[in-house]
Amino acid sequence: MGRPMVRRLVDAGHDVRAVGRTEARRAEVASLGARPVGALAEAARDADAVVVCLFTDDQVRDVCLDGELVAAMPSGSVLVLHTTGSPRTAQAIAQRFGHVDVVDAPVSGGPHDVAAGRVTVFVGGTDDAVARVRPVLDAYADPILRAGATGAGQLVKLVNNAMFAAQIGLVAEGARLGARLGIAEKPLLEALVHGSAASRALGMVAGAGSADAFLAAVGGFIGKDVAVVRATAAELGGDLGALEPLVDVALPG
Repeated sequence: MGRPMVRRLVDAGHDVRAVGRTEARRAEVASLGARPVGALAEAARDADAVVVCLFTDDQVRDVCLDGELVAAMPSGSVLVLHTTGSPRTAQAIAQRFGHVDVVDAPVSGGPHDVAAGRVTVFVGGTDDAVARVRPVLDAYADPILRAGATGAGQLVKLVNNAMFAAQIGLVAEGARLGARLGIAEKPLLEALVHGSAASRALGMVAGAGSADAFLAAVGGFIGKDVAVVRATAAELGGDLGALEPLVDVALPG
């Protein structure tokens, strides 16, 4: 995700520094037109905005709560968190580092969407912080959907991902029903995308050829996000309700 983000930011005229932990990665950053740096603090120093796009919420906490990154950011700058994770993480960073504004902006889409400038972001933060960071987000995101205060973007994304996982589970159950009725999965899926059962999730599964093939490709991402949404719901005294059994079907293993 980071590679096309850097490219789009550079092409939009922003002065971009990006962290590369190895010589090869720093060379890649330079090839994209950005300035490579080897340390987090060096990337954050004098920046108007710092964009973090990591795989897990734990990585975000390590970098932003326990590391040097946010401490090195200048007063009045904005930290943008693209990782899907707990809303508590964004809120904890905002509480610990009062000299910066925190905008949680989890993305929906993949690297190809970033490269095309059409990745969806669900944004949480103050009006002022979101307005100041919008020129950055505009470089690669469309639509930019305001969800509310800091942490609200994560909540919307977690609901989205829980529903997506449930829809995949529903497709898998439909394929199993088809098998019991004697219908092969691939032609079944290819037909259903043209019927009233059509959905984005169904189209993605059909494109992979089967529910098992699709889950083999994205199961790790789904499992990570479902774990976060379950933990967040539990923190608030709830669960996924009727989505639970369908989500279970979509989980790896």
